[in-house]
Amino acid sequence: MSNLKKLPVTEIKGIGEETAIALSTMGISTVEDILLYFPYRYEDFRLRDLADVKHEEKITVEGEVHGEPSLMYYGRKKSRLTFRAYVGRYLVKAVCFNRPYYKDKLHINESVTITGKWDQHRQTITVSEIHFGPFNRQQEVEPIYSVKGNVTVKQMRRFIASAIKQFGNSLEELLPFELVKKYKLPSRFEAMNVLHFPQSSNYLKQARRYFVYEEFLLFQLKIQALRKYKREHSKGITQHFNSDVLNEFIESLPFPLTNAQNRVVNEILRDLSTPYRMNRLLQGDVGSGKTVVAAICLYATILSGFQGALMVPTEILAEQHVHSLKGLFQQYDISIELLSSSVKGKKRRLLLEDLQEGKINIIVGTHALIQDDVNFAKLGLVITDEQHRFGVEQRRVLREKGFNPDVLFMTATPIPRTLAITAFGEMDVSTIDEMPAGRKVIETYWAKHQMIDRVLAFVEKELQLGRQAYVICPLIEESEKIDVQNAIDVHSMLTHFYNGRWQVGLMHGRLTADEKEDVMRQFSENEVQILVSTTVVEVGVNVPNATMMVIYDAERFGLSQLHQLRGRVGRGEHQSYCILLADPKSENGKERMKIMTETNDGFTLSEKDLELRGPGDFFGRKQSGVPEFKVADMVHDYRALEVARQDAYNMLHSEEFWVDVNYETLRKIVLESGVLDGDKLD
Repeated sequence: MSNLKKLPVTEIKGIGEETAIALSTMGISTVEDILLYFPYRYEDFRLRDLADVKHEEKITVEGEVHGEPSLMYYGRKKSRLTFRAYVGRYLVKAVCFNRPYYKDKLHINESVTITGKWDQHRQTITVSEIHFGPFNRQQEVEPIYSVKGNVTVKQMRRFIASAIKQFGNSLEELLPFELVKKYKLPSRFEAMNVLHFPQSSNYLKQARRYFVYEEFLLFQLKIQALRKYKREHSKGITQHFNSDVLNEFIESLPFPLTNAQNRVVNEILRDLSTPYRMNRLLQGDVGSGKTVVAAICLYATILSGFQGALMVPTEILAEQHVHSLKGLFQQYDISIELLSSSVKGKKRRLLLEDLQEGKINIIVGTHALIQDDVNFAKLGLVITDEQHRFGVEQRRVLREKGFNPDVLFMTATPIPRTLAITAFGEMDVSTIDEMPAGRKVIETYWAKHQMIDRVLAFVEKELQLGRQAYVICPLIEESEKIDVQNAIDVHSMLTHFYNGRWQVGLMHGRLTADEKEDVMRQFSENEVQILVSTTVVEVGVNVPNATMMVIYDAERFGLSQLHQLRGRVGRGEHQSYCILLADPKSENGKERMKIMTETNDGFTLSEKDLELRGPGDFFGRKQSGVPEFKVADMVHDYRALEVARQDAYNMLHSEEFWVDVNYETLRKIVLESGVLDGDKLD
C-alpha cells in the first residue's frame, strides 16, 4: 500500500506539532488522511433564476437596488437592515442581520450579488453574504470542511492545497483500469483534487462519482468476502426432499401462490438442498403470505427427515402460528406443538420427551424454545419470526439446539433494498413484494384533532356492524415536555364518550406479560370492542374482526411504524380503515401524512421513510451494521451501490481476482481487513 498512509501530517509544509495535535482530534494523522478529508458540503454560488428555486433553498442572485435601505436597531448591539432589489422580473426583499455597515454601500440602481436563504411565501432573502457590484466570483462552488478547535476552514483549505502540491501525485490508484474505463471515471488523483477545489458543479459531479463507487466497492468486497467465507466454511446439512410430494402439498393449498411467493420458495429450497448452512432473511409486507412460505419450507425439512422450529416474540403470535399451520397440514400426518411459558408441569415434561424422541415434527414457541432442557432429535430448520425482536445471543442458542441447522429469519418490517444489501450484506435476502389477489386495500385518511367527534362517530358505525377498533397513542401517561395524547387519558375519554355502549380496553408496555395476554385475549374474543394501546400492539396481532385503526399524533411516528400499525387491520373479509389524527407543524410531517394516504405498499413507504429520516434514524442510532461513508450516500446513490455489489460479487467469484496483478491493491485491502479470519465466524 502507499506509504502516504504512514507519513505523518507534519511532513506537509505549514503543519507543525501543535497543528498536528489539533488535526488528530479530527481523525487526521497521516498525509493520506488529509488528502482524503473531503468537504462535508459545498456552497453553491452559481446565479439562479428565482422561477426555479424551491422554498428555503440557499441561493445566489444578481439584482439592482430599488429604494432606500431601512436600518433598525434592537436589543444590545443587534440590527436589522432591509432593502428591496429587482432580481430579473421579481421585486424581492433582502434582510441582513447585524451588518449595519452595509447601509452606506447600498445605492439605488446599482448592482448587488446576494447569497442567502429564499422564503418563497414572503418573497424574501435572508442574507448570508453580499457582493457589491455585478457577479464576478471565480469559483462557483466552494468547499466547506468540518473543523474543530483552533483550525479554521480557511486554514484547512491551505493545508490540503499544500498536501496536494507535495504529495498528490503519490496517491495510489485503487480501482483497476478496466473499471475506470468501463464507467468513464476520472483518475483517483483527479477526483480527489476536484473534490477539494471544484472548478464547476459538473466536474464536482464526476469526481464524486469516482469516490462513491470506490467506497461502495470496497465495502461490498469486504462484506461479500465475509459472506463467501462464512458460506464455504459453515458446514450445514443437505436436505433431500421429494419435490413431487412437496409440489402436491403446494397444489393442495386453498389458494395459488403469488409469483413472488413462488420465487422466494425456490430460493429457500435451493439453499436447503446445499451442504452449506442457510442464512437467509425473508421480508414481506403485512399480509403478503410469509406463513405459507414458512409452512412449505418446514414441510420440505420434514420430508428430509428433520424437525423444524419456529420462534416468535409473543405467546399470542405463537398460538396464531400453530392454528395456521394445523389448518394447512390438516390432511397430513404431521405433529405440530406449542411451547411457551404457559405450558407447565406434566404437559411440558411429556412434550419435551416427545420433542427429544422426534415424535414432534414442528415446534412453535416463544423464548421458551431456548431453555436448557429443550432438546431436539434432529433439528433441520430454525425460523425466527420478527427477527429484530430477538437478540443475537437468543437466535444463536436456538440454532445450536441442532447440528448446523438451516436458518431463516422473517420480518414484516419492509427494509429498503439499499439497507438490505448493506446492513444485511452477509445474509441472503428474499423479498415477497406482491400481495395475494383479492385482498382489500385499507382506506387511509388524515384528519385534524378538531375532527375527533366525526372520527368517533365513524368508529361507532363500524362497531354497530359488529366490528372492532384499535386506538393507538404515543405515550402512556401525560408528559409535561410533550403535548401528545396519552393512552390513559384517551381510554378515560372513550369510556365516557361511548358511555357503556361498548367495552374499552387498555394496553401498554407497563403491564405484565400476563396482563397484556389477558387484554389481547379479551379483544380477540370480542369481549372488548375498542382497544386503546401504545405501540406494543404493533407486531403479530391478528384480529380479523378489527376494521378500524385510529392513530393519535400520527406525525410522531415514522412511516414504517405507521404502516405496521395500519397492518393490524384489514385481516378479514370486511373493508378496513385507518385514520391518522395529526396536526403536523413541519413540511416533513405533512409529507409523511400525505404519503400514508397515497400508498399501502410497505416497500415504497420504507424507501420514502429512509429518504425523509436517513439510515441512522430509520434503524435507530445504535443499530450496528449501517456503515458511514465519507462521500457516498446509501439513499441517493443506491444505483451505484447496486452496481458495486454486483461487481464485488463477480470479482470475488472469479479466479482472476485472486491472482491477477491488476487486482493486487483491492485484494490486499480485503485480506488486511480481517474479514477472512476464522474468528469472525459466529
